[in-house]
Amino acid sequence: METQVNRRGFTEQVFRGQHLKLTDLKMQQGLNNRYLFKDNIPAYPRPEFYVSHLKHDTDQAGLRGIRKDDGFRNQAEDKGPRLLWWSLVVGPDEIRSAERRLLETTYPDRTEEQAQKQQSFLEKFATSPVFMESSRLGSYRFTFPLEEVLTAYRDQFCSGAQPVMRVFRTVLYKQEVMYAVLVHSPANQQLFSDLPLLTDDPNSVCTYRDGHFIWRSEAMCETHRYEWLKRDDEMMMEASPVCTRSEFYVWDNVAVALHVDEEVLQFDADRLRENLTFCQEGPAPISRPSKFDDFPQAEEVVKELWPDCPSPLQRSEQLH
Repeated sequence: METQVNRRGFTEQVFRGQHLKLTDLKMQQGLNNRYLFKDNIPAYPRPEFYVSHLKHDTDQAGLRGIRKDDGFRNQAEDKGPRLLWWSLVVGPDEIRSAERRLLETTYPDRTEEQAQKQQSFLEKFATSPVFMESSRLGSYRFTFPLEEVLTAYRDQFCSGAQPVMRVFRTVLYKQEVMYAVLVHSPANQQLFSDLPLLTDDPNSVCTYRDGHFIWRSEAMCETHRYEWLKRDDEMMMEASPVCTRSEFYVWDNVAVALHVDEEVLQFDADRLRENLTFCQEGPAPISRPSKFDDFPQAEEVVKELWPDCPSPLQRSEQLH
């Protein structure tokens, strides 16, 4: 483990080359985290989310740089390899399909009548920032199909070969656990040979299969207002409101880091604009100082940068 302060001023404890589940994380030496070690957290589900889209949030300065380059680059003067960071998009569709899979795998013999009686419950546990339409980084969000990003990276950085995916690290913050996946060119095998390959392991936190990242969330709630109940006699599940006050716990997420060095991952300018939306500032923003624009200001900025685009700027929450 390495403890460091990142460029945004936040302390992080880094476990390189590992995706540590919470039970394994709690066994690590030298951790002092009052959220991770709470023992009064109500039962909650750990579903599998199949994710087919990535998002990249940025502020106005980042947006202007992306438009200038017609693509994405790492502009920070980081030590070590330059990386371009994306996050998984986990929205209502992904929550519904994860709920269906959880029920079908837990109760494969349930009847059609039992399936009809089942009430939706998983969305009540989806309370962490992962599931919010708001942003912690800036007012501008680019959302791309995962396969489009990987194809662009393959063609521009890998000479047409398939990118390599590796288990990059687990990072523990005050209340957040981030599982990072590294994507790099086969030409850089030696540079990252100390990191394990991302394999299709059914017990892993995250894997890649058939054009999807599969995220087996360890802590999807952050704020725990419900208790997960399994009614095995009826082959049903439910979210029962907790009788005491809501409990705050760690929450987890998956980030995808593309190794780009000083190059740009390019996209057509019209495609960038097509995939651009406005985001409200979310809870616990991590940009210091806050670098969020209001919607009228964002409309003006986007119109300036894409003057020939007739389509109005959409808000992220309008997409569902």
